[in-house]
Amino acid sequence: MAEEYLLEMEHIRKEFPGVLALSDVTLKVKAGTVHALMGENGAGKSTLMKCLLGIYRPDDGIIRFDEVIYEEMDIHSSLNLGISMIHQELSPIPYMTVAENIFLGREPIRGKIGWVNSKKQTEMTLELFKGLGIDIDPDMKMVDLSIANMQMVEIATAISYNSKLIIMDEPTSAITEKEVAHLFRMINNLREKGVAVIYITHKMDEVFQIADEVTVLRDGAFVDTKLASEIDKNGLISMMVGRELTNFFPKLDVEIGEVKMEVRNLTLKGKFENVSFEVRRGEILGIAGLMGSGRTEVIESIFGVYPPDSGEILVDGKPVKIDQPMDAIEIGMGLLTEDRKLSGLFLPLSVMDNMVYSSIGNFMNKIGLNFKRMKVECEKQRKALSLKTPSLAQRVVNLSGGNQQKVLIARWLLTEPDILFLDEPTRGIDVGAKSEIHKLTSKLAELGKAIVMVSSEMPEVLGMSDRIVVMHEGKKAGELSRKDATQERILQLAAGEALTL
Repeated sequence: MAEEYLLEMEHIRKEFPGVLALSDVTLKVKAGTVHALMGENGAGKSTLMKCLLGIYRPDDGIIRFDEVIYEEMDIHSSLNLGISMIHQELSPIPYMTVAENIFLGREPIRGKIGWVNSKKQTEMTLELFKGLGIDIDPDMKMVDLSIANMQMVEIATAISYNSKLIIMDEPTSAITEKEVAHLFRMINNLREKGVAVIYITHKMDEVFQIADEVTVLRDGAFVDTKLASEIDKNGLISMMVGRELTNFFPKLDVEIGEVKMEVRNLTLKGKFENVSFEVRRGEILGIAGLMGSGRTEVIESIFGVYPPDSGEILVDGKPVKIDQPMDAIEIGMGLLTEDRKLSGLFLPLSVMDNMVYSSIGNFMNKIGLNFKRMKVECEKQRKALSLKTPSLAQRVVNLSGGNQQKVLIARWLLTEPDILFLDEPTRGIDVGAKSEIHKLTSKLAELGKAIVMVSSEMPEVLGMSDRIVVMHEGKKAGELSRKDATQERILQLAAGEALTL
């Protein structure tokens, strides 16, 4: 007897003008299991899920759900069938409440007029949260929530549909380790109830913690499906990229120069206080800490996004005044922001437009913009960063996450910064692109750039940093050299505990 599956997608093909996005892809998922869907950015994972949800219609292939073949699918029919999705890119309605966001389009109604029963809606949200162990006020507006809590609301919304299959796309990209453990408990509870989960992530360790089976796609084609217990991290990487990745953290041994920037007792009320550190030429200074510890706020404050209330910033030993990001850029600073889509990229614009945004003045001549020189310099960055795009005229929204990140890096390299802040430089990008960005970061340090890197990924902090500053609740909890840093010591400081040596 053939093994029964809740979902069977067989021989799926999807072609866009000039691009074969999916070629003969098969995905089979059993009820009550967690099935990891893995692959580099551009491998076809999102396109396959959009075919399942009915956003795209496959050009060929079969979709069978709960033993019924579906010729056509749309968002509403997929929800009605019991398929829901937690999207990587959060899209809440910011000035509506948590409860209103969760039950949008299916609000409880009272009376013949059809008014929304807000009290009932709040009660339903509280009941949902109670079952999931989530402590968030249903009447808070989404705009007032942290990114992590927005992610938890998104997860709760998907679960509220009582789905048979939940697609989770990078569900842990914006939540703390404690919240990840909470999410995994929720997933295990869903699995026990017979719910299937398709789990998409770039975090390898999570696959082996939570997944029963793994399907790998590469360049739009099916590679293989294996039990998670049958493969290891190196084997999974090899399946994803078609080769083994050696020296994943290619930290070059470079000579550390003089102090390039010093921060003294920097304070921004309600965010952080009395933070001091220095970074030298050729050095990669890692900043670690739990979410909400003030890591991002410190570097944004230095860069002039939110100017500090007190403290001092020195560059080359001289005090500088930075009231806005343009001041920082003129001093020779660059900032790769934490959320490339929210605060970095102009998605509808071209690759070249995005690249030159912060250095447009450098391409001006007496009669206007020198488009020829602009194109030459952008082509240099494209080649240097191995940026995969049909042309510089391609809209950034059409690029994979890793290539979007490279566009932002190119933007800052065109400003020729001496001090570069990298906030979560490899968040949400595939293992191959991560390796390329690590190599580039190390190369920039070799060229004498002073680099400050914020990362939530412990292996990245340990693998790439010369020194590590650890934050806890808005204060500098400690500092570790590369040779003394361990995961245990960083977590100890991040939790506000005294370091035991």
